[in-house]
Amino acid sequence: MAWKMILLLLAGIAGGFINVNAGGGSLITLPLLIMFGLPPHVANGTNRIAVLFQNLSSVWRFQKSGYFHWRAALILGVPAMGGAFLGSRIALEIPESLFQKIIAGVMLVSITLILMPKKRGEGGERSEIRPTPFLTVLFFFIGLYIGFIQAGVGFIIIAALSLLPGLSLIRINSLKVMIVLLCMLPSLFVFFRGGKIDLAFGLVLAVGNTIGGWLGTVFAVRKGDRWIKVVLVGGVILMAAKLLNISFI
Repeated sequence: MAWKMILLLLAGIAGGFINVNAGGGSLITLPLLIMFGLPPHVANGTNRIAVLFQNLSSVWRFQKSGYFHWRAALILGVPAMGGAFLGSRIALEIPESLFQKIIAGVMLVSITLILMPKKRGEGGERSEIRPTPFLTVLFFFIGLYIGFIQAGVGFIIIAALSLLPGLSLIRINSLKVMIVLLCMLPSLFVFFRGGKIDLAFGLVLAVGNTIGGWLGTVFAVRKGDRWIKVVLVGGVILMAAKLLNISFI
């Protein structure tokens, strides 16, 4: 049992780092939880404890570094919370195979959106972020996916926030972690109520994800957009290949 906890801790650190800078860290942790004997729905719920604590750590670090915007995060996060509640209810009933195929295609498209040059104003990056009504509605459906399976949602959020002009990937990541944090609250409520949580595995994974999330935030702030793009594109390709059952070996 001890070796499982150590392996889970290390996987959590790796997953937390990847989640903050891109997304797809749950593709490391979810299969491991299932390999350790948890049913898929229980693994899906248990993983969310780690995601909650990881994003708490990252929000604190981004705010301390001056890259946070509470108003925009709440405008987009509140409708996403509604979607997350509904998506979590659906997750207890519907298999995830169809969603895996859809999200693989979305992630590959997101590479183009993320790497496209952004038009910036004369003053550089905007300090004021004004989400559009379209994005507000879009984030309800993003929240629906977060509630359903959550894995890889970082790619979708980054692609969606890239529609806002004048935002660096650092600031986009700071909004992403807050929105995911808000969505974890109703989602965890549903999974706890449905008895789909393994608390012991979840807490060990949470420690690892929190450490990885903190390290990932430090990396994002110090290295800037260029290195975030390297991690992001690599993560997108690997996760899409995994979801489509494509092997590079």
